[in-house]
Parts: sequence; C-alpha cells; structure tokens
Amino acid sequence: MIQSRVLRTLCVSAAFTSVLASSAIAQASVTDSAINSILADRIARKRAMGLVVASLQEGKAPRIYTAGVSGLAGVPLDGNTVFEIGSITKVFTNTILADMVRKGEVSLDDPISKYLPATVHVPERSGRKITLLDLATQSSGLPRLPTNLSPADLNNPYADYTVKQLYDFLSSYTLTRDIGSEYEYSNLGMGILGHVLALRAGKSYEALVRERVLDPLGMHDTGITLTPSMKSRTAQGFNAAGTPVRLWDLPTLAGAGALRSTANDMLKFLAANLDSASVPLGPAMAMARAPRKPIGSNNSIGLAWNTVTLFGTPVTWHNGGTGGYRTFIGIDQQNHRGVIVLSNITNSPDDIGFHLLVPQVPLEAPQVPAKARTEIQIDPARLDPLVGVYELAPNFRLAITKEGNSLFGQATGQGKVQLYAESETEFFLKVTDAQITFVKDASGKVDQIILHQGGANIPGKRVAQ
Repeated sequence: MIQSRVLRTLCVSAAFTSVLASSAIAQASVTDSAINSILADRIARKRAMGLVVASLQEGKAPRIYTAGVSGLAGVPLDGNTVFEIGSITKVFTNTILADMVRKGEVSLDDPISKYLPATVHVPERSGRKITLLDLATQSSGLPRLPTNLSPADLNNPYADYTVKQLYDFLSSYTLTRDIGSEYEYSNLGMGILGHVLALRAGKSYEALVRERVLDPLGMHDTGITLTPSMKSRTAQGFNAAGTPVRLWDLPTLAGAGALRSTANDMLKFLAANLDSASVPLGPAMAMARAPRKPIGSNNSIGLAWNTVTLFGTPVTWHNGGTGGYRTFIGIDQQNHRGVIVLSNITNSPDDIGFHLLVPQVPLEAPQVPAKARTEIQIDPARLDPLVGVYELAPNFRLAITKEGNSLFGQATGQGKVQLYAESETEFFLKVTDAQITFVKDASGKVDQIILHQGGANIPGKRVAQ
C-alpha cells in the first residue's frame, strides 16, 4: 500500500499528532456494548478484517472483545489467536535492555561498538559514539532502514537481510547529523539494539527475549518461531485491499519487530507493566517506560515507549505493523488501566486503543468516498518511458515497472500494486485512494513523479537503479 507519508515497513511509532486540549472531564470507561459497536462498525466499513481487543482495569477481570474473522476456515477469533505484533517487539527489546542495565551487564552510555566485532566500524560524528541509549530513544542518527536493504521478495522484505550486510552498512555509513540531536524512528536502530544485546548475552535474540521476558511472565504463546499449536491459531494477515499476505521474517533485525503473540499473552505483559511491584521484572519495565527525551511539545520517548498527554491523561504506548497486521498497546498508569488491539489487516487501529483509554479522543472519522476515476487504455509502448526508480525521501523509493501491458508500483518494503491510467501521465491505484503524476523535464523526458494521497503531494526524483 502506498501511503502519503514515508512508507512504514514496520509500523511507525511516531508522535501522536492530533492537538488535544486538556480537559477536566473524569475518565469514564467505554462500556462493553460501545466497544462491541466500535469493532462491528470497523468490520462493516471494511476497515478491518478481524479485531481482538483486550482491556485491563485495576480491580476488574480482564476483558476480551472480538469482531470479524481470523481468515482461517472454521477458526474463530479469540484471546488465543496469534498475530504478528510488529514494532511492539521494540518495547520487549527495551525491557531486556533495562533488565540488563539493572543487573550491571550493560550501561545505557555504552557505545554499541563495545559489543560488536572489532571489524565493524560504527559511524561516529563530532567525536561522539552511538550508545545503547541513543538507539533506545530513536536518536542515533541512523536512518530508518539500511541503504543496502534490497530484498529478493518485497512481500517479506527483511527475510534475506544478513548480519554481514548489517555490518557492511555500519562500516560504510556516514551520519548526516549529530548523534542524539534529533528523534527519527529507525527500525534499523532498534534491530541493531536487539542484535547487540543478544551478542552481549551470548545467545540469539529469540532465546534472550524468552529468558528475560517471556518465561518470567508466563508468556508461552509469544515468540518468533511458531510452535505447531501457535501456527494453527495464527490469523491470516491481509493488506489494505483484503488480499492475503504472508508472515514476515526478521532474522537479523529481530529486535525491531519479529515477535508474534496473542491477546491473552499480551495481557500478562500489560498487567506486569501496570503493577511494577507484582513481578521481579517490574522495576526494569518501569525504567523502560519512563520518559527521557521530548518529541515535540506534548510527547516524549523513554526506552522505545512513547508517552503522550491526552486531555490531561498521560498515555504510554507503542504500535506495530507488518505486511498484514496492525497492533497497539497503551497504558494509562494514572487510572490503572491498559488496552491491547490486534488486527489482521494493515489499517491502523490506534484510534480505538487511544479512545478506550481516553474516551475524549475521537475515533477515526468515516472516510469520504474517493473520487470516481475512469481507467483508459493507452499504447503499452508509452509506458516504457515511465519505468524507473523514484526517490520520495531518504530510504523511501518507488520502483515503477512494466509487466506485459500494465504498469506497477512497488515502494520500499511493500508489495507490488498495479497502476491504472487516467491519461498518459496520470495514474491511480485501486487498492487505496492515491494517484501518481509523471512529470517531464524540458526535453520531454520523465524525470520525477508526484504522489498524491491524503491531501499531500509528494515529489520524487528519478534516480539511478
């Protein structure tokens, strides 16, 4: 799916951008019937395929709500349905980091070069080295994705990215800004953090997260490698067009988004975060959640966790997404409650999570119907000059290819989608409300595109492939 902002290969945990005034309105819980209506509406509008919501309120039993389908014949959605949780993995990685810091195994100020092979030349700038804390707070100066990520299968974009490629990238990359100076969400950085912690512990990332977080919390339905039982309960993932997609594999950057889990297991993680005195891991969890760096005027980041104040209520949260799933976890420590939203389609359910925690936060407005567009047939030979690679942002390119008599677009880390002609230079997508204009230079050669989506018009220059 082509989006109006830089494409997210794992769901961006960016600052919550709505401007919300504080309010003295008491925080009332959304009723069970209201939650069921919200989920049913999302399914009816085809904004979701299947949804599982888990809520936890101090003094009350956990609640599970479901709507839609798992995508598996005869298998209903429930608290034991397995979903890819994407970038929510990052808060597990940083819980490990906090635990290792508390046990004296690492320090937040340790340069990552301390734990990498001596042959890896980690980039520095102005005499400053990238530290574990820089990675954890998304301020390392490293880009969102490594520039040498060239997947053989864009429907599983991280599967063939190797440790050697990671080390080659680090050894050749030049930082473009000072370390620690700016927030920039980086799947690469969090993947490196997980890798470095695993090296320090002398075991794989999966073994490390199981030892430090999953087993202590009794999360036996969470992991990277699916057990036969988990595999049989894994919801089918779908892209925004409702087409089934495959699971993602992240062997090298696992700490950025490789975990799969269930609502019931995530409730254990949520409960431990809400009551940090109840489990031995609690102090490390509290350390990970604590805000450390501001992101704008109303947001901050701790060790991966984001905190935003909504109508006077601080909410600590993270979201996640892969090729066929979107997920959300949020904690209202002030009112002792939390929520998890799991969806097996790539449309974001974040608004549901925020609304259930702070009811004044509005739900997503129904989309205005897209303008009707008429496909025309053009001479296939006229498609050839449009073929090429266009860069819309650093590490975000759109590859335009021709297959047979049709044109296709494939963005960094995303699947291939067909483009339909409205004219010889104007094309549109059917899977989402987006259009592409091909722009010619003075000589008549196409040298850039403009991506139109969500009210934005994003130019992209043709670059060498």
